[in-house]
Amino acid sequence: MPHPQMFDDDDPVLERVRSIALALPGAKEKISHGRPAFHTVKIHCYYGGARKVDGQWEQHPHAVLVHLSESETAALQEDPRTFVPAYLGASGWIGLDLDARTDDQELGELIEESYRMVAPARLVAELGTSA
Repeated sequence: MPHPQMFDDDDPVLERVRSIALALPGAKEKISHGRPAFHTVKIHCYYGGARKVDGQWEQHPHAVLVHLSESETAALQEDPRTFVPAYLGASGWIGLDLDARTDDQELGELIEESYRMVAPARLVAELGTSA
Protein backbone atom coordinates (compact mmCIF):
# COMPACT_ATOMS: atom_id res chain seq x y z
CA MET A 1 0.00 0.00 0.00
CA PRO A 2 1.56 3.35 -1.02
CA HIS A 3 2.16 6.08 1.51
CA PRO A 4 -0.21 9.06 1.36
CA GLN A 5 1.24 12.29 0.02
CA MET A 6 2.48 14.29 3.02
CA PHE A 7 3.21 17.63 1.34
CA ASP A 8 1.53 20.38 -0.65
CA ASP A 9 3.10 20.68 -4.11
CA ASP A 10 2.39 24.44 -4.04
CA ASP A 11 4.31 24.94 -0.76
CA PRO A 12 6.69 27.90 -1.27
CA VAL A 13 9.20 26.45 1.21
CA LEU A 14 9.27 23.20 -0.77
CA GLU A 15 9.84 25.24 -3.92
CA ARG A 16 12.94 26.82 -2.30
CA VAL A 17 14.32 23.39 -1.38
CA ARG A 18 13.42 21.98 -4.79
CA SER A 19 15.16 24.77 -6.70
CA ILE A 20 18.38 24.32 -4.70
CA ALA A 21 18.37 20.51 -4.69
CA LEU A 22 17.57 20.11 -8.38
CA ALA A 23 20.24 22.64 -9.44
CA LEU A 24 22.92 20.13 -8.39
CA PRO A 25 24.48 17.99 -11.16
CA GLY A 26 22.38 14.94 -12.04
CA ALA A 27 19.81 15.58 -9.30
CA LYS A 28 16.27 14.30 -9.66
CA GLU A 29 13.16 14.27 -7.49
CA LYS A 30 11.03 11.32 -6.46
CA ILE A 31 8.43 10.67 -3.80
CA SER A 32 9.67 8.41 -1.02
CA HIS A 33 7.38 7.41 1.84
CA GLY A 34 5.01 10.23 0.90
CA ARG A 35 7.64 12.98 0.90
CA PRO A 36 9.79 14.64 -1.79
CA ALA A 37 13.27 13.12 -1.95
CA PHE A 38 16.11 14.53 -4.03
CA HIS A 39 18.74 12.13 -5.32
CA THR A 40 21.33 11.07 -7.85
CA VAL A 41 22.20 7.44 -7.09
CA LYS A 42 21.46 7.96 -3.38
CA ILE A 43 19.13 10.44 -1.71
CA HIS A 44 20.86 13.66 -0.65
CA CYS A 45 17.88 15.40 0.99
CA TYR A 46 14.25 14.98 1.89
CA TYR A 47 11.58 17.60 2.38
CA GLY A 48 9.62 17.03 5.57
CA GLY A 49 10.13 14.60 8.39
CA ALA A 50 8.95 13.43 11.76
CA ARG A 51 10.24 12.26 15.09
CA LYS A 52 8.75 10.47 18.06
CA VAL A 53 8.48 12.51 21.27
CA ASP A 54 7.11 10.84 24.40
CA GLY A 55 5.58 8.08 22.29
CA GLN A 56 3.76 10.50 19.96
CA TRP A 57 4.64 11.41 16.39
CA GLU A 58 5.72 15.03 15.97
CA GLN A 59 5.50 16.13 12.34
CA HIS A 60 7.97 18.56 10.77
CA PRO A 61 6.29 19.25 7.41
CA HIS A 62 8.45 22.27 6.53
CA ALA A 63 11.89 20.83 7.14
CA VAL A 64 14.85 19.61 5.16
CA LEU A 65 16.59 16.38 6.13
CA VAL A 66 20.27 16.22 5.21
CA HIS A 67 23.16 13.82 5.73
CA LEU A 68 26.29 15.62 6.92
CA SER A 69 29.63 14.69 8.44
CA GLU A 70 29.57 13.83 12.15
CA SER A 71 31.26 17.11 13.09
CA GLU A 72 28.85 19.20 11.01
CA THR A 73 25.86 17.31 12.40
CA ALA A 74 27.10 17.88 15.95
CA ALA A 75 27.55 21.60 15.29
CA LEU A 76 24.13 21.91 13.67
CA GLN A 77 22.46 20.17 16.61
CA GLU A 78 23.24 23.27 18.67
CA ASP A 79 20.63 25.12 16.59
CA PRO A 80 17.14 24.94 18.18
CA ARG A 81 15.58 24.50 14.71
CA THR A 82 17.12 21.03 14.36
CA PHE A 83 15.79 17.60 15.25
CA VAL A 84 16.87 14.01 14.84
CA PRO A 85 14.41 12.45 12.39
CA ALA A 86 12.78 9.10 12.98
CA TYR A 87 14.41 6.15 11.21
CA LEU A 88 17.03 8.23 9.37
CA GLY A 89 18.56 9.84 12.47
CA ALA A 90 20.28 6.59 13.42
CA SER A 91 22.15 6.75 10.09
CA GLY A 92 23.44 10.28 10.69
CA TRP A 93 20.65 12.35 9.12
CA ILE A 94 19.50 15.60 10.75
CA GLY A 95 16.40 17.70 10.20
CA LEU A 96 16.21 21.49 10.08
CA ASP A 97 12.86 23.25 10.38
CA LEU A 98 12.46 25.92 7.70
CA ASP A 99 10.39 29.07 7.41
CA ALA A 100 10.40 32.34 5.53
CA ARG A 101 13.30 33.57 7.70
CA THR A 102 15.58 30.67 6.72
CA ASP A 103 18.55 32.01 4.80
CA ASP A 104 18.77 30.58 1.26
CA GLN A 105 22.58 30.60 1.40
CA GLU A 106 22.58 28.49 4.58
CA LEU A 107 19.98 26.16 3.09
CA GLY A 108 22.01 25.82 -0.11
CA GLU A 109 25.20 25.05 1.77
CA LEU A 110 23.52 22.32 3.83
CA ILE A 111 21.92 20.69 0.79
CA GLU A 112 25.16 20.88 -1.19
CA GLU A 113 27.18 19.37 1.66
CA SER A 114 24.70 16.51 1.95
CA TYR A 115 24.95 16.01 -1.82
CA ARG A 116 28.75 15.89 -1.57
CA MET A 117 28.44 13.13 1.07
CA VAL A 118 26.42 10.76 -1.12
CA ALA A 119 26.64 11.72 -4.82
CA PRO A 120 29.02 9.90 -7.18
CA ALA A 121 32.50 11.48 -7.37
CA ARG A 122 32.07 12.35 -11.08
CA LEU A 123 29.02 14.50 -10.23
CA VAL A 124 30.64 16.07 -7.17
CA ALA A 125 33.60 17.03 -9.41
CA GLU A 126 31.18 19.10 -11.50
CA LEU A 127 30.59 21.33 -8.45
CA GLY A 128 34.23 22.36 -8.24
CA THR A 129 35.98 22.92 -4.94
CA SER A 130 33.76 25.59 -3.37
CA ALA A 131 31.89 24.56 -0.23
